Amino acid sequence: MDPVTPQDAPALLRAHVDRLLALLDDGLVRRGGEPLRRVVAASDFAAGVFARQPRVLEALLEDPSAPIEPPRLDPDAPDAWPGQLRTWRHAASARLVWRDLAGLDAVGETLAGSTRLAEACLQLGLAAVETQLAARHGVVRDGSGAPVRLVVFALGKLGGGELNFSSDVDLVYAYAEAGESDGARPLAAEDYFARLGRALAKLLDEQTADGFCHRVDLRLRPFGNAGRVALSFAAMEQYFQREGRDWERYAWQKARPVAGDIDAGERFLVALRPFVYRRYLDYGALAGLREMKAAIAAEVARKDLADDIKRGPGGIREIEFLVQALQLIRGGREAALRGRSLLPMLDALCAARQVEPAAADELAEAYLFLRRVENRLQMLRDAQTHVLPTGPLDRLRIAEGLGHADWDALLAALEPRRERVAAEFDALLAHRDESRGAVSGDLAGYWRALPEGGDAAVLAAAGFGDAGEVDAALRDFVRSPSVRDLSDAARARLDRVMPVMLQASAPADRPLQAMRRLLALLHNILRRASYLALLDEQPAALSRLIDLVTRSAFLAERVAAHPLLLDELLDARVDGPMPGRRQIDAACAAALQRDDIEGALFTLNETRQALSFRIALATLDGRMAAVDSARQLTQLADGVLATVVELARREMRPAHGVVAGAPFAAIGYGSLGGEELGIGSDLDLVFLYDAPADALSDGARPLEAQRWFARFAQKIVLLLGTITGAGRLYEVDVRLRPDGGSGLLVSSLSAYGEYQRERAWTWEHQALVRARCVAGDAGLCAAFEGVRAAALGRQRDWPALAADVAAMRARMRGELDRGRDGLFDLKQGEGGLVDLEFLLQALVLGHAAAHPALLAPRSTRELVLACREAGLLDPATAEALATAHGELVAQGLAQTLDRRTRIVPRSETLDAARTAITGALHAAGLQQTGPSL
Repeated sequence: MDPVTPQDAPALLRAHVDRLLALLDDGLVRRGGEPLRRVVAASDFAAGVFARQPRVLEALLEDPSAPIEPPRLDPDAPDAWPGQLRTWRHAASARLVWRDLAGLDAVGETLAGSTRLAEACLQLGLAAVETQLAARHGVVRDGSGAPVRLVVFALGKLGGGELNFSSDVDLVYAYAEAGESDGARPLAAEDYFARLGRALAKLLDEQTADGFCHRVDLRLRPFGNAGRVALSFAAMEQYFQREGRDWERYAWQKARPVAGDIDAGERFLVALRPFVYRRYLDYGALAGLREMKAAIAAEVARKDLADDIKRGPGGIREIEFLVQALQLIRGGREAALRGRSLLPMLDALCAARQVEPAAADELAEAYLFLRRVENRLQMLRDAQTHVLPTGPLDRLRIAEGLGHADWDALLAALEPRRERVAAEFDALLAHRDESRGAVSGDLAGYWRALPEGGDAAVLAAAGFGDAGEVDAALRDFVRSPSVRDLSDAARARLDRVMPVMLQASAPADRPLQAMRRLLALLHNILRRASYLALLDEQPAALSRLIDLVTRSAFLAERVAAHPLLLDELLDARVDGPMPGRRQIDAACAAALQRDDIEGALFTLNETRQALSFRIALATLDGRMAAVDSARQLTQLADGVLATVVELARREMRPAHGVVAGAPFAAIGYGSLGGEELGIGSDLDLVFLYDAPADALSDGARPLEAQRWFARFAQKIVLLLGTITGAGRLYEVDVRLRPDGGSGLLVSSLSAYGEYQRERAWTWEHQALVRARCVAGDAGLCAAFEGVRAAALGRQRDWPALAADVAAMRARMRGELDRGRDGLFDLKQGEGGLVDLEFLLQALVLGHAAAHPALLAPRSTRELVLACREAGLLDPATAEALATAHGELVAQGLAQTLDRRTRIVPRSETLDAARTAITGALHAAGLQQTGPSL
């Protein structure tokens, strides 16, 4: 017989459709008209269903939106179950074909319909075989007598809610607890659920005279075909801890309980989450994906699967792997990236700035196009195929069904999409070599020759001034157990990363110190291969790390102590707008979702570390002024403190309850109150409460109010200072409370007010100028503002006040100023930050009675502005003081970031700042002599 040519295909297709229509009822064919011809042209399967089940076609012609009701599986007629399920599945699938060809369903709706159909078949089938097995062996019960049911986990596209038309279903069976059935012939849970699982698979999968319902694949279970059919949750967890492989992490990303004990299944997936999603940025996942891709590519080449739109280049699987890989990398840190379905996760990745919007749009469009083609290939004969047809007739049927004139037109639409997918996928998996291309081959050779070989002269040639000491440090590093014991893969990563670090560190101001910082960091991260993978895979992170380590000893220490901060180097938000107060508060409050205090503190510490690191990076990069950084650090401390107050209250409740109706507030003094917190600053806190003297807490062991709030405040201080694996929140200084170290840790509002009225010293009222309610009850905070306003707003004799302030400042400077020999103490030196604070505090104390607006601001910038508005500072002086403040804060923060003391050499800008401050002090009468610069 002569082969069919493309020119013959149209006539053959018309003849084929006519033959299929001849098998149907004439009246239905006439009613169906062109839409029916279009369906039959695209699907032999649907035509066969219409021939065997005319009622299905009649129902579709009547109302294609009406669902086809599922069968009732009679427990007394198990022999009928296979036929019932197959008949229904065929009918419901034919409905999906009809709606797809009629343009009633988008491809996503077709996938969702296929998913719902498979789930319903599984649930119907499981209920039937459960009843059958229970009649023989009873129900499995755990040690407490509670019934235990099978959990059917769907993986793959069924788990993701995106099942294609004729896909198999990837299932894993599990159960929550071991036990035994309670029937006349009891079975251990393991045997019981294995029988149940096999019976369900047979009911759906077995080929009968009616065909099959769904092909069932159980090979993704632990240990594959060699493993038990059903495992307990405990055995599953043990397997994943000991044996779990990268491909299983990909598979279980999409896992979803679809039949049986759904709630138990969801609880198990929460417990399994740390296996799937690591807490850190997991660039090590790319290595596993490369291996999987290589295996697939070998299979494609071996079986000549270039025309396979699922496994071939630019196919569906590459889009799936691309999205899932990015989810695995970041899902441990970002809950929004832990979804099961591809398109919503692609949108989430785009929102997280991990995929460019244009690329996301192209990938989504290509995915939908490929999935539609895949469905049409399978709708043709209900076959599980992903391969483009070779015969002209089938090619024409697929092309015309998809709205293309011929096969060439379909290919012209298909190939560019596959090329775009392949390009994006290859870009994801490519080793990021752009930063390594310029690395000196001599440096790479030197590094690989260590510890026995290598010549320090190579380091000298690269620019290291102290090459001998750097060489010695590197040899010690290579000899260390942390390097010696690396796996081959990890050592290969280190060999790629280290020459880059060497070359980038050579031009640093202090290259030996920079190298020591880098080696200290590497010692810590080598214990977790994924951090090394991050630096190997992401040159941007490596470059940024080298930059911050060479410029900031403080940040280098932070990263070395907490490698999780490496994640921040790749967070796209780092270079974007800094978070506002509301975002910071929400991030801190997320720790309250943890039930255990240790976990909550750990989470809160991680949040504080990450946000303070981001603020410090913005300052180091010059993207944020130092005074703005200080304000953001203060907002972070506010958010942390508010969360800790809630945690402390949660800790107090079980034993002592709460004091009903008694408010509490934490008052921030110093740089916390003035919204000028530095990096690593402690918190100056005073605690207030308001309760009747005889009030008691309402717990099992009630306490009088004073004792309850004292313990509450102690708990807050303890929680802030508790050291966790993520560090400590803050050190706390409570010496500014009434009567200092000899006073009570927490004061009643009335006692605090009385102290401020009757006994507080001038310097304590100076401190009150910057005091601010930072956490607690809004009503008590307002009451504190009243006490503060009364204390600060009283009439004062200016000469006496000025003498007090000047004397206190002179005493402080004599005790605390560490400037010497041309070096200036930014904080305590003459014309430094404390001098500026004293000036503004004195102006507020001396003039607030006449100018109440002076009571509102706390920060230096706002106090300067308020003093200008009140006419206490002329505009030129106010501007000079604001500039001076910005300069001193910036220099102080720069010193802190590089772990240097705030004692700096004289400079022109520094002298100008000091002159402005000492001049204003002299003009106000707070300095008896002129500036001595």
